[in-house]
Amino acid sequence: MVDWLEILKECSETVRETVLPLLKAPQNQPSHGKGAGGDTTHQIDLVAENAIINTIKQYNIAFTLISEEIGIRKFGKKPEYYVTTDPIDGTTNALRGIPFVATSIAVSRNPSLQSVETALVTDLYHNKIYTAQKNQGAYKNNKKITTSDATRLETAVVGVDFNTYKTTQHINTITALLQNTKHPRHLGADALEICYVADGTSDAFVDLRGKLRVTDMAAAMLILIEAGGVITTPDGQKLDAQLSPTQKVSFIAAGNETMHRRIKDLIVKCSRTIS
Repeated sequence: MVDWLEILKECSETVRETVLPLLKAPQNQPSHGKGAGGDTTHQIDLVAENAIINTIKQYNIAFTLISEEIGIRKFGKKPEYYVTTDPIDGTTNALRGIPFVATSIAVSRNPSLQSVETALVTDLYHNKIYTAQKNQGAYKNNKKITTSDATRLETAVVGVDFNTYKTTQHINTITALLQNTKHPRHLGADALEICYVADGTSDAFVDLRGKLRVTDMAAAMLILIEAGGVITTPDGQKLDAQLSPTQKVSFIAAGNETMHRRIKDLIVKCSRTIS
């Protein structure tokens, strides 16, 4: 039986050791064209991705990699596992020296969000490692974590991804969220922001843009659920999607059902007003 949790922890350690020198010299990194996900690939992205691949290959495991950089590639004969990763979540932060950057890795037997069984997200600057296995809880640096029990949106800390805040169909809804939340945040690495909901640092995180790739949030989604949180589509439906470098989603992630319902109701109300 493959101990994926230990393998992912080793991947995390190797990535961090490899990219720390690059994080200390953030602006001296050439670009390498477009990655499979459509964004510009930088040196730090490739270095982190190669560290993950080479670490897993040492265990002679056949797997299919689904990565924002390399795309979909099989390693070994008859792969039984899918490894979905964003090697560097928060590349812009990394290139600017902003200390909020993560590595995200999820393992599943089928290429869908709901199939993820083992997950890891590493805060590369602060060496905080979030992990989860299906039906076994969520942990930060090996200590069990649980979500916030905050229920009042007016006093909550809520992450709202308003990057490329341009499309008219979402302006009113995002504005309403910002107006009804006392402490809105956007930190620039979505996997890590979801993990902040998982450990109770923040109370919710919302992305309505339909631009976030599943490679960014596949691991964090399991970590949040195992910590006791709730994550659905903006209209409250079960969140699932194919694991692919180009597949994108929108979602509400919250620490508990009450907080989730209040955000969902606000979004639905705004959507009806617009329509």
